[in-house]
Amino acid sequence: MTETSSAAQDGSTSSKEPGFRIQRIYLKDLSLEQPNAPQILLVASEPQVQVELDVSVNRLSDEIFEVALISTITARVDGKVLFLVEANQAGIFEFNNIPAEQIDPMLGIACPTILYPYLRSNMADIISRAGFQPIHLSEVNFHGMYEHRLMQAQAAAAAKDGSTGDESKIILPN
Repeated sequence: MTETSSAAQDGSTSSKEPGFRIQRIYLKDLSLEQPNAPQILLVASEPQVQVELDVSVNRLSDEIFEVALISTITARVDGKVLFLVEANQAGIFEFNNIPAEQIDPMLGIACPTILYPYLRSNMADIISRAGFQPIHLSEVNFHGMYEHRLMQAQAAAAAKDGSTGDESKIILPN
């Protein structure tokens, strides 16, 4: 009997320990458009590339969250769109017994950092399959991005202006 009760106590103690678990990583959405093909493919100019990146968080339950990286790559030649790729790389993450003040930074920094290599790979692959040289996304400082969003939220609260719109998106140089 004492072994059973001590085992039960050990089980209850370990269930109260903080835990972080990746339940699933998946490609939620992927889109490729070449609206000006085939004529644009004959233009020999170097394309201008613009990359946009955003992070989205969706609470699924008290301890389970979906985090998604939403990215758009637009390549233009002579002002016309050569190709446009949009991807939504997502993951489901579980947080057990983690203090609330630590969950938000994990959702904004750790989870996107885990997802980003999958997004980079999928974007490079689809661009390559479309017949172009793959574009390998630059490394992203998600900690800096998170801090930037916190400053924006504080400034918006101070100004009592609730519109964040496109201000939260990070546009990366080529």
